[in-house]
Amino acid sequence: MLDKILGRFSHDIGIDLGTANTLVYVKGRGIVINEPSVVALNTRTGQILAIGNEAKKMIGKTPGHIVANRPLADGVISDFEVTEQMLKYFIDKVHKGSFVLLPRPRVIVGIPSGVTEVEKRAVQEATKNAGAREAYLIDEPMAAAIGARLPIQEAVGNMIVDIGGGTTEIAVISLGGVVISKSLRVAGDELNEDIVNYAREKFGLILGEKTAEDIKIAIGSVFDQEEKLMMTIRGRDLVTGLPKEINVDDHQIREAMSRSIKILTSNIKTTIEETPPELVAEIMQKGVILSGGGGLLRGLDKYIQQQVKIKIKVIEDPLTAVVRGAGIVLEDLDHLKDVLVENDYEKAPKW
Repeated sequence: MLDKILGRFSHDIGIDLGTANTLVYVKGRGIVINEPSVVALNTRTGQILAIGNEAKKMIGKTPGHIVANRPLADGVISDFEVTEQMLKYFIDKVHKGSFVLLPRPRVIVGIPSGVTEVEKRAVQEATKNAGAREAYLIDEPMAAAIGARLPIQEAVGNMIVDIGGGTTEIAVISLGGVVISKSLRVAGDELNEDIVNYAREKFGLILGEKTAEDIKIAIGSVFDQEEKLMMTIRGRDLVTGLPKEINVDDHQIREAMSRSIKILTSNIKTTIEETPPELVAEIMQKGVILSGGGGLLRGLDKYIQQQVKIKIKVIEDPLTAVVRGAGIVLEDLDHLKDVLVENDYEKAPKW
């Protein structure tokens, strides 16, 4: 009873704790935060200097004693204490200006489907230590499917491919549960790394991670484009160590990313092959949903469709699918509580 009373006054929160970006949904208000999952740390004092947008501006530009990096790798926590500080920053930001006695929020966090029990526990503990009254988890593909408004609780096949920064989540969902899923460490960050490696090998040019991401967004594609895309990129010459400038086109960037795209497509094919035939028939009729920032890569939907022979649909605003799904669960807990993850550390809540 007390929990229900407190729930009326607290700002319950849904979080997409991504490798690249963290998005926060507040019950009754919608998405209020969308910032990079980056923390700038003074290694001499251990002091956090900046988080989110301000910290991302520092990447590659800091002196030796200041490190600006991501506390999550491949969708899971790599630095527990820094992740906790980052979560606390976002939770406090939501409650900024609120009445001092406002109860701490209940928080639902999206996690990759392939994480271990230890990794699940790490996310829950970090979220509680950051200020959550209760911390619960939801698989990212399930959250993305809910965010895409798929009929996940019906006896029909729903297939979603969520391409984030650190992981790609592929899942077939029916009757409120995941029938089959795959979690790949091939996603947006891997594509950036492909571009960095390609520039080094082909042009003897050393690029930063942010520059590679900018190239991917500006001219990256999977299919030939009607109009040739070109971009001037700047980095450091591998031999001389001096600044170097070259022009690249969309064909070269496609070549750079081709191996990772093939791995991604191959795993989508394998997931379909392992799906029960009745569900495959329904997926063929309805199509596969593409979400996450990777879904915005030019021509990716057409390429996957050509390879798997099933219609591919990119949802509207694919970047926010997971956090929107977490938010929908927050808004309708009575009907959707069963989609939350149960683990050995703490069972799903009795709302």
